[in-house]
Amino acid sequence: MRVHHLNCGTMCPVAARWLLAHPEDPQPHLVCHCLLVETSVGLVLVDTGFGTRDRDPATSTLARDFCAMSGPRLSPEETALAQIRARGFRAEDVRHIILTHLDPDHAGGLVDFPGAKIHVLRAEHDAANNPRSFGERRRYRKQQWEFGADFRLYEAQGEAWKGFDAVRSLDGLPPEFLMVPLRGHTRGHAGVAIDCGHGWLLHAGDAYFYHGEMEQPPQCTSGLSLFQRVMAVDNAQRVLNQSRLRELIKSSGDDVRVFSAHDSCELAKQRALSQP
Repeated sequence: MRVHHLNCGTMCPVAARWLLAHPEDPQPHLVCHCLLVETSVGLVLVDTGFGTRDRDPATSTLARDFCAMSGPRLSPEETALAQIRARGFRAEDVRHIILTHLDPDHAGGLVDFPGAKIHVLRAEHDAANNPRSFGERRRYRKQQWEFGADFRLYEAQGEAWKGFDAVRSLDGLPPEFLMVPLRGHTRGHAGVAIDCGHGWLLHAGDAYFYHGEMEQPPQCTSGLSLFQRVMAVDNAQRVLNQSRLRELIKSSGDDVRVFSAHDSCELAKQRALSQP
């Protein structure tokens, strides 16, 4: 099994310095940290970032207010499809996509892989297709999966994994892949855990946004803290899950590498650690 850490979308949000004041980053920005995993059953993507359709104003599914706030660059070279082809693979080689959630910067590339099975928690699929609130109606873009996406849905429960509930036996996937329910940012948000043989990776999606939030004591900019509270459907659960993730990092040592979807520093670190 080989894991590639991809950036499938760069975002330069309004007031980036206030939101993302990373001392180590002279040009604060957000990434869309996705995983491409080579397995015995074909390629597996964890999240897709933005897709090829999003970079063309004539076909983009992205809402104007989302683009105005997040400032996506929408570079064609950053799409998952372009990066997969650059590695000598075809779109058809992507057999499975596991989604942390269905926000547009995580699911925008689904249409580029129409033959893939898409694994997501049932609660997230329901939130996106049957929204209960104004916030849920605004955040999801159904056009991103209305091409006839082959969804495989799972309940947010299962056998324990390092103190968390874990959904195992994902349809057609090897047992090294688990979904870890992390409700809070969205109704059916999940992390994705992968057993690499020499330790675990946990893609925590949007359970947190800044690597300082996983430190003891946690640190985050005031702007990004406010943004996360506003975007959460269950902020108390989001905060609780962050605490649980910090404890996992403390108790697991080097056995589990935890990272989020949008922190550019974490992406650089994981890429360095994955080098042979």
